[in-house]
Amino acid sequence: MTSKPQTPLLKVDGLTVEFGPKDSPIRVVNGVSFEIEAGGSVGIVGESGSGKSITSLAIMRLIPNPPGRIAQGRIELEGVNLLDLPKTKLPEIRGRDIAMIFQEPMSSLNPVMTIGDQIGEAIKLHEKMSRGERRARIIELLKLVGIP
Repeated sequence: MTSKPQTPLLKVDGLTVEFGPKDSPIRVVNGVSFEIEAGGSVGIVGESGSGKSITSLAIMRLIPNPPGRIAQGRIELEGVNLLDLPKTKLPEIRGRDIAMIFQEPMSSLNPVMTIGDQIGEAIKLHEKMSRGERRARIIELLKLVGIP
């Protein structure tokens, strides 16, 4: 019996990102392709300026347009091409189905908000929970990563 191949969790195929005018663009990512299966991971490594951050921002559809744009390629999350989704749908999946952990995550936190409030904000956006349930979930998540 042959098993049916599973759809990759994330598939990036031929991703090309450009900046500047369309008639004379500067290509900063050229034809990047990779797949990540459920439970898998991939590392994106390279020297400074090689396009790692732009690739990640493109996957999250966070490239500011203008001046940048995804010129070619596909970005599929569980078989759905994120490039076909309207921008209004993206906040529903960001933080719930796909997220980005920045190289310096501690500098990504807002210093005027408690970490609990910041985590709670994401949970409130994506989950229907009472305030008490949300607080219990925040505590559980912090314990999971060893933050008292």
